[in-house]
Formats: sequence, structure tokens, C-alpha cells
Amino acid sequence: MAKIQELMNLEGQVSVVTGGATGIGLQMAKGLAEAGSNIVICSRRLDVCEAAATEIEKIGVKALAIGCDVTKQDQVEAMKNEVLKKFGRVDVLVNNAGRAWVAPPEDTPLERWQQVFDLNITAPFLCAQALGREFIKQKRGKIINIASIAGLVGRNPAAYNSIAYGSSKGALVNFTRDLAVKWAQHNIQVNAICPGFFVTPINEKMYIKNKENVEREIPLGRTGGPDDLKGIVVVLASNASNFMTGAIIPVDGGAVAW
Repeated sequence: MAKIQELMNLEGQVSVVTGGATGIGLQMAKGLAEAGSNIVICSRRLDVCEAAATEIEKIGVKALAIGCDVTKQDQVEAMKNEVLKKFGRVDVLVNNAGRAWVAPPEDTPLERWQQVFDLNITAPFLCAQALGREFIKQKRGKIINIASIAGLVGRNPAAYNSIAYGSSKGALVNFTRDLAVKWAQHNIQVNAICPGFFVTPINEKMYIKNKENVEREIPLGRTGGPDDLKGIVVVLASNASNFMTGAIIPVDGGAVAW
């Protein structure tokens, strides 16, 4: 019987975090690093990834920055090859990269709808497919999809008005469940975290303008903080979650509880 310290220990493992250079992606990357995992940060902006990697290495693990548009299959394959060249292994994929377009449904341009879906659901499929082939070979792996409570319920437009975001995250929720069933035979666990509202550089201006309406939707009365996703991402990346797959876990201050 393993002790909890052993179950939660990620020492020597390699975790890929898409969109991990800022916001909640960086928070989760730091949490995984603090549990011992080496970290791969990838996004379209290599300079921002490099800055994040430098910050993560101060924790005492190795970090690799890769410029990668995760909506492009050839770039995702190149990213995978670079990870394997550097570390010789990959253990965890956190599909975090995402975007939104805030507008009423009647005013949402088709181009923006498609861009949101490309990053929020097509990119997780491409990354899961590429790294999943490695997980199948090694007969183990962890995939953690970052969905949203907007993918679980309809949202009050006074607090958040993005039909494309909610629809794409709903697709990601069911992608998680179905992939979990398909790949259980390979000992690959696939789970999703559904964050509530976390203030990030992308949504900070909107939050400041709409703070009262946003916080009214959260029973705990506050938005997510700088440590609130660390624990759950480490659990899902570690052996502590070996009997969890297809789970959809809100981390939202109680927002979907009422």
C-alpha cells in the first residue's frame, strides 16, 4: 500500500501544458513542477513560453519552452518530437490552451465561432491524438482537459456572454468522457477540470467592468485564486487518480451547485 506522499509524487515525470505560459495554465504548470514533474510549456508565443520556463526552473525541475500553434497538426507533431528528443518520455498532457469571443449569440461572427472551436476542441483532439499514441505504447498516461463550468450549464449573460465558448467547452466535456472510455483499455486516464471564473490577463478588463455581476454568480463570493487549481491538477496527474477516468470536476466556488 502506497503512502500519500508516494501517490502524489511526480518526480522525474514530464508534463506538457498547452497555453501554460500565463494565467491558469502557468498556475497549473507550477503546481505540477512543485510536485516534481518536469514541464513543457507550449503556445504560439515562444518568448512568453521561455519566460515562464525560466520561472518554473527556479522551482528545481527542468522546463522546455516550445512555440507551437496547437490548432496545426504538423506543429503539434513537431512539439511531440521535441519533447521526446529532450526528455525521452511524456507522462501527462494538460489541454489548457483556449479562447473566447464575448458577444450575444445573435452578434457572434461565424469566423470567431470557428476560431474558438479550433482552439477549444480541435486542438485538444490533436494534442491528445499525438501524445496519446505515445501513451498507448507505454501503456500509461494522463490527459487533463481544461473545460469550464460554461460547458456544463447555461450562463447568465449579465455575468458572461459567450455562446461559442460555452458550446466548445461542452464539446470538450463529452470528448473527455468518450476518450476516457475509448482509451481505458490502454491504462490512460482522461479527466476534465471545469474552472469557474479565474481572473487572468485575458479577462481582467472585463472582470473589472463586471465584477459585481461575476461574483454574484459564485456562492463563495470570490473568483478563483492563484493556488486554487494546483491541488486538483496534481491529483489528476498523479497515481492518486489511477482509478479515476471520465470525471468532470468543477472548481468554481460552488457556481454550478445552485
